[in-house]
Amino acid sequence: MNFQKKTEILFGIHPVLETLRAGRRKISEIYLAKDKRSQRLEDIAALAESFNIPIKKYSPSQLTAMIAGDGHQGAAAMVSPYPAVELNDMFQAAKDQGKPPFLLLADSIEDTQNLGALIRTALCAGVHGIIIPKDRAAPPNPAVSKASAGAMEHILLALVTNMVNAIGELKEKGVWIAGMDGKAETSVFKSDLSGALGIVIGGEEKGVRPLVKRHCDFLMAIPQSGRIDSLNASAAGAVVMYEAFRQRNIFSHPGKKFL
Repeated sequence: MNFQKKTEILFGIHPVLETLRAGRRKISEIYLAKDKRSQRLEDIAALAESFNIPIKKYSPSQLTAMIAGDGHQGAAAMVSPYPAVELNDMFQAAKDQGKPPFLLLADSIEDTQNLGALIRTALCAGVHGIIIPKDRAAPPNPAVSKASAGAMEHILLALVTNMVNAIGELKEKGVWIAGMDGKAETSVFKSDLSGALGIVIGGEEKGVRPLVKRHCDFLMAIPQSGRIDSLNASAAGAVVMYEAFRQRNIFSHPGKKFL
């Protein structure tokens, strides 16, 4: 197999299926395990055939060698690199929905599982886009797509050289920047998260970097009890994104009740 440059191999049933559904990447070939059957693998084959994408069959061990791991679940695909977007694309997505921008800024999230989980939650919570730094952070690679259960193939994600500069650009467009800080005095449940909003989630070890924190409009914390110091990045992100989701939907639909 001669793999062209500027391509990568997605692996796992959900990433392969969702990249077919999303239609955002060029898919050169689909790889399926021989003698392995399931409805989802049949769905992948059917979609690939409908798009005239070549399908090749390999043994599970060959697929394992191809991705240098055993997380393929019988499916992989040769695809173009992840299609990162510009910040303006996120604002356009919000405008198309008739809603104020709702963004997630993942500041130095290095763990692929945490970033994947954040992306999955963000897509479910209606986040219009995710911003991550190009350096010192997990990139939007196949491992993150797998950890996101394929949600990465649908979310808008921008890579920025400087997170502080990106925050400045968002502020100029009227976005309020809320940073997560375990020592903040204000609870996420007492913060107004209903308008144009960018939520900053920090890395696993040190949280939001001090310079980034200083450029936030306000800081907030998740109330906790017990002996564990803090939630991990993906759990904290899920709490605050869904609190924002709750507020945005209540205020958008005055007569509608949410639990």
